[in-house]
Amino acid sequence: MAPEVTIAIDPHVHSEGSYDGHEPVELLLAQAADIGLDGIVVTDHDAIGESLRAAELAPEYGLVGIPGVEVSTAAGHLLAIGVEERPEPHRPLDETVAEIRDAGGAAVVPHPFQRTRHGVRKGRITDCDAIEVYNAWIFTGYRNRRARQFAARNDYPGVAASDAHSAKYLGRAYTELTVEGVSSKAEVDRDRIVEALAEGNAEIHGRRQPLPRSARHYALGAGRKVGHGVAASVSSLAWF
Repeated sequence: MAPEVTIAIDPHVHSEGSYDGHEPVELLLAQAADIGLDGIVVTDHDAIGESLRAAELAPEYGLVGIPGVEVSTAAGHLLAIGVEERPEPHRPLDETVAEIRDAGGAAVVPHPFQRTRHGVRKGRITDCDAIEVYNAWIFTGYRNRRARQFAARNDYPGVAASDAHSAKYLGRAYTELTVEGVSSKAEVDRDRIVEALAEGNAEIHGRRQPLPRSARHYALGAGRKVGHGVAASVSSLAWF
């Protein structure tokens, strides 16, 4: 039997490098290690600097270093996992997916179908490497169920993520990957993670964020969708 190990990662986390994040990557990495994760992907909105720093620091915390970014495409948001350069924002989804793959990364559609959070609509998902089928910030379970059904019907691998914007909610949902061809976690690197994601060697785990916080998150997302004026009026509120 070929050797394999199981790696638990949270592939969708925001740091202070994101307009809606609050905390330094050092705190996120420490929390990830404390709760037993093997790695996180800092996916700030259209910014990759803090994620690169987190990936570099990760081994100091006993974690796998995995850079990434949540990039805005013309169709909605897209996670670029395992890339070291930010894809150009606002380009067509299929072109961005191709760019991510060319850079050695995996393209994952987060919180699909949620228009208030810039989720890609069902009809516009024509190609990707995985679908986020469990997002811990979903307001109700309906969207997660739809995402899971869509992924199953279209043979896309599924992942789970906390979408945390502060350390205490990190890991509330996570993805457990089976990485083949290695006999210890120390052998696992970014490329192995990307490969396991794309091959669908994953199990999802998670629970939703507390309802009041999910409600606030939903309302703020809706405000940004309506217009910058509404977003500005709520930007002074604490997200978490």
